[in-house]
Amino acid sequence: MRQIRQEINIEQQQKLFLTTELRQAISLLQLTGLELNEYILNKIAENPFLEEELKSKTTAENYNEQWTTPNLLDLVEHFQEDYFSDWKEEKEENKEQRNYEHYLTERPSLYEHLECQLHLEAKNTTDLLIGKYLIGNLDTNGYLRVTLHEVARQLNVPYAQVERTLKLIQTFHPPGVGARTLQECLSLQLDQTARNNPLAKIILHNFFPELAAKKFSRIALALSVPIREVQEVYDLIRSLNPKPGQQFGKDSNNFIWPDATVVKDQGKYIVIVNDYECARLRINYNYVNEMRKAAGESEDLKRFLEDKLQSALGLIRGIEQRRLNIYKVFQCIVDVQSDFLDKGIAYLKPLTMNQVAELVNIHESTVSRVVANKYMQTPRGLFAVKYFFNSGVDSLNRDKVCSKSIKYLIAEIIKQEDPSNPLRDQDLVEILKQKGINISRRTVNKYRQSLGIPSHLLRRRY
Repeated sequence: MRQIRQEINIEQQQKLFLTTELRQAISLLQLTGLELNEYILNKIAENPFLEEELKSKTTAENYNEQWTTPNLLDLVEHFQEDYFSDWKEEKEENKEQRNYEHYLTERPSLYEHLECQLHLEAKNTTDLLIGKYLIGNLDTNGYLRVTLHEVARQLNVPYAQVERTLKLIQTFHPPGVGARTLQECLSLQLDQTARNNPLAKIILHNFFPELAAKKFSRIALALSVPIREVQEVYDLIRSLNPKPGQQFGKDSNNFIWPDATVVKDQGKYIVIVNDYECARLRINYNYVNEMRKAAGESEDLKRFLEDKLQSALGLIRGIEQRRLNIYKVFQCIVDVQSDFLDKGIAYLKPLTMNQVAELVNIHESTVSRVVANKYMQTPRGLFAVKYFFNSGVDSLNRDKVCSKSIKYLIAEIIKQEDPSNPLRDQDLVEILKQKGINISRRTVNKYRQSLGIPSHLLRRRY
């Protein structure tokens, strides 16, 4: 019979445990500058040992250059100094130069914009009531999403009066508002902007599917008009706005605050982390000492105070580590993509997060968190940081070429083509090969479609 017995074995295993401070540091990496400021203010309210310090002078460049990973005492001492106040003073000096646009409130909504016009045009209170109901049932694109029969039934008014009120709204700004279909929306805009073009109205009303499919020859044959005139109508209708309400669609303005600014100094691009508007933290050691005295012999209170102190110190370390990681990753990206900053998108290089991780000696997941939802202000404009990461394809000189650069080249080549004889995808393949880029026709087709560029047949001009 087999015996069952218990044994005790010692076995060594490696396990990763995330401390509270480490979890906090990871979460800090993913915050934008504005989110970080809100997070800091909340922590100040929660932790009695944290306080916001006043700001004093230190330049942005010195701040970026003078730091290595600090020990605790150096960190606390440094946070008693301040930086970026010269930028703050410059901002104060420029306050008087601001124009009225800085003090404007947000734009009116589509409903408010139309309601204002309705009050001016409605002939009686019933029309006003119907008009408000109709405007309230427009979607963000400006289309009516309720039937006139339903409106008449809900308001207990004649159908003809509802129809008349809708026609009134359809004369309002923006042109095309109040339409029930795309075809009606475009027709309303033609009524207001191209009244002297009867051919456009005929084609829109009777050949809309053919026009959308660019079957110009069929339309020209049916109407006995030159194909060039049909294409001119197509160009006119393409210039209209299929979503007239979208310019009023958002209730609030969305602003993007860049997490870093790139400046060029003596031929070198330098990254400045834009956290100077965030609250600066320090430990109030006077309060710490007073609380320790008040704790007396209470071990529970002492433990609580020590936890709060360590939490405060951990937050300060985490914020500084976040800033250092952002600086290292962003500076690495800028160094790699300096040709892009100098010459434009054609010189954007292939780059992966793994490459950046190896260059700055941190984990790839850290790079991913650093660049998440962050923006960089550069001499070429504002970019999402993820824009600088691109796949690459092999070129004839064995150097990889960025996919965004190839798309840019395809768009530029098509811009210069003969409109009466547009280039086929195979033609694009051959032209790119002459430029040292060897990609398949299928890849060219995929890139062209991703750019929203139609096929050569649909690009042809008569």
